[in-house]
Amino acid sequence: MDTDGTYGHSQGGQGEPPDAHATGARLPRPAGPPPARPAHAPLLAAAPPRPAHAPGASPSAGAYSGRAAFDSVFAAWLRAPRPAAEPGIWRHGYVPAPARYEGTTRSLLVRVVIALLVGFVCWRLFLEGGLPFMGAPLHYFTPASWWTGGYEPQPVDHRGLAALELYELFISVGMFLFFARLGGWRSAFDHHVAARGPWHRALAATAGGAVVVALIENEVLPVYPLVFGHLPYRELGNVAGSVITYTLYGVVYALVIVVFARLGGWADVRARVRASAGTASDADVGDPCDPAEWPQLRAAGLDESADRLAAEAYAGRMNDVDHARIRRAFESVQVDPARRAAFVASVRDNGAAACAHPSKARDLPLRTAAHDLVVAQVRIGGVTDAESNPYARRGTGLALDPAVLGTSVLAVGPSGAGKTRLLVRPVVESLALQALAGQAALIAVGAAGAELGPDGGYDVVVRPGDPASVHDLDLYGGTSDADEAASLLAEAFVGDLPGTDTRRAATALAQLLGPFRAAYGRFPGVAELRELLDRVPGPIEALRRALDDAGQQAMLRELDARERQRDVHGDPAPVLADRVGLLDRPAFHGFFDTSSDSRPFCLRSLEHPVRVRIDLPERAHPDASRLLARLLLAQFNASVAARTDRSLFAFLAFDDASQTLTPQTVRGLQRLRSAHAGVLLTLRTLEEVPEGLRPQLFGAVGCRFAFSGVTTWDGRQFAEAWGTELVETRDVTSRQVYAERPLTRLLHGVRKAISGKEVTTGAVTVRQVERERWSASALANTLPPAHAVVSLAAVTGERAAPVLVRLGQKN
Repeated sequence: MDTDGTYGHSQGGQGEPPDAHATGARLPRPAGPPPARPAHAPLLAAAPPRPAHAPGASPSAGAYSGRAAFDSVFAAWLRAPRPAAEPGIWRHGYVPAPARYEGTTRSLLVRVVIALLVGFVCWRLFLEGGLPFMGAPLHYFTPASWWTGGYEPQPVDHRGLAALELYELFISVGMFLFFARLGGWRSAFDHHVAARGPWHRALAATAGGAVVVALIENEVLPVYPLVFGHLPYRELGNVAGSVITYTLYGVVYALVIVVFARLGGWADVRARVRASAGTASDADVGDPCDPAEWPQLRAAGLDESADRLAAEAYAGRMNDVDHARIRRAFESVQVDPARRAAFVASVRDNGAAACAHPSKARDLPLRTAAHDLVVAQVRIGGVTDAESNPYARRGTGLALDPAVLGTSVLAVGPSGAGKTRLLVRPVVESLALQALAGQAALIAVGAAGAELGPDGGYDVVVRPGDPASVHDLDLYGGTSDADEAASLLAEAFVGDLPGTDTRRAATALAQLLGPFRAAYGRFPGVAELRELLDRVPGPIEALRRALDDAGQQAMLRELDARERQRDVHGDPAPVLADRVGLLDRPAFHGFFDTSSDSRPFCLRSLEHPVRVRIDLPERAHPDASRLLARLLLAQFNASVAARTDRSLFAFLAFDDASQTLTPQTVRGLQRLRSAHAGVLLTLRTLEEVPEGLRPQLFGAVGCRFAFSGVTTWDGRQFAEAWGTELVETRDVTSRQVYAERPLTRLLHGVRKAISGKEVTTGAVTVRQVERERWSASALANTLPPAHAVVSLAAVTGERAAPVLVRLGQKN
């Protein structure tokens, strides 16, 4: 797509149908005619391909009328459960871990068996009257006229009998709960049954329910005598008596079913069955809560559109991007009902291709990670079973979404640790897919040749210094305010110099940019700006004459002020001129040009679902690449803060952020959460960040990745950021036993001769101590390859403890 990403503005914080988008004109290359871009005809002509891990396409079903005859793999994937979870947990098919039992398996079974035997004996003794004083509460709280006299009172009539049966039932249930808790029966059930899977849990609960039903049927549990033995059947008559009897039967067994259904997780099993194997009868019935049936459209009265989209989903002609994009477009209809007609027409005419992205793409040419656009997640790995990880997180998938990325990400690891392949590439893919769905805007910045995806996966590809580049980059970020432009340039040019005041540099630049724009209606190009900073007489005099002819006396005073300050000690103009000279090279000739009719890409386009990749000339011009990276970060912070429509999630991903951070940009990172934006920063080492900025950087970002291979110096900063936690320690002290009796000494001597050890006794001391979650030494020496210790935070304030993750693990 050869556009600058300037799509139609979306009102009300939502996307809009494709008919409302205004596509920008083609951007010319900085020098010479643009080369022919390869046409991705297969991508635009047919439904996008699906990778193996994403919802796959079912066999073609032809034209559908009404409900589909079979269920597609995509529809089944759409129904998969995605329960709410902590930040960073892969929600697709997530099942919370069962409660942990701290003891051994043998001790748990012994505890269960002993509690069961003792409880059974006590229960039988209670029923047979073998436990003294157990009936005292019953006789104390009931009238004496209900019972006969004597040592063992008996019920006189049905009132005493009912009270006795109810009392026996309550005591039986109470004894069961008491011994179940005492013996850890629920822990044993979770550890030995539920941990094996939902089917084992459901079958075990069903068996337990059958046992309870058998006890009720055999009147071992006095439920029937209590419920049915005291009804006035003569007064009720046959019909009323039958109705009441069967109703009570239903109540009794309904209570049993509800209890054991919750114990066995039958609802979860049912959801899994529906998600894994949807049947034709399910598709014909049309569950109103089925996401493949588009219930939100039906609730709004758009039944015809819902039927069309449901048929597309069942036929396998819809993918996850289509579902997310149309759902987003419908949200815009709810915000602005005026778009309803355009939405209905687009669905009627295009089906799953409705409300298309301006590029008409419905998927990326290539996916390398597992994505779930229903909840906007990308899976980047799995939490290991290491003892250092929290028990509840072990074995779960680690995923990132806008709620987490909105706190910004810092990843530190040496070259070869996999930062690009295992972190940056999956995140960039996810945001590119969300941009196709009208939910995000992406800027990916890396060195030329970095593996950030093919050109076909982006709307705009900017290659400064490459003559074949189709697109240019706006040096001033699309602003028309001279002071704002000067502030951004000063941050990029001298923000990394420790002894230079960026405010003085911004003032010096503003004293030149303002007069130049007032005289010529544009900002100066790179060569022109360098001449002004170097005080070349010709351009200065020409600027004065132009301002004098235009009557711009205020701007002439700005020039005079610049002239007065040029010989003052500490004037930033010479340093600025040297930094501008990094861009005034033959390789950049024609780039950053402001005099032509071209419209270079600028970061003001972040209000539109644009996908941009910027390839910096890191190998040939490393200093210029760092300058441009600082400029992009400063422009991003300013652009997202100035957006009027913040419904799109804006994201800037740096494949290498070395020498990019400045005090001002780090402060800007803290404001991105409220602007619905985030930044991904990768570093080979923290030495590439000024020492005074490191604590501020760790405080500004919410997500931190420590890759394998980090040094102890870097690990110390992570350890301080993650803090400490209370852990329980057990200290065992051994003391030799001295026997006083001769026989005991003889036995101890024989034991020592056999075992070779002295007879000792141990004392165990249990205490809580405060320790680091991850020490610098552990981070530097114990992380395996392709692993990282990760801590995440959400924009809502939730935080997840650091966990050891195997990156790239698909399941």
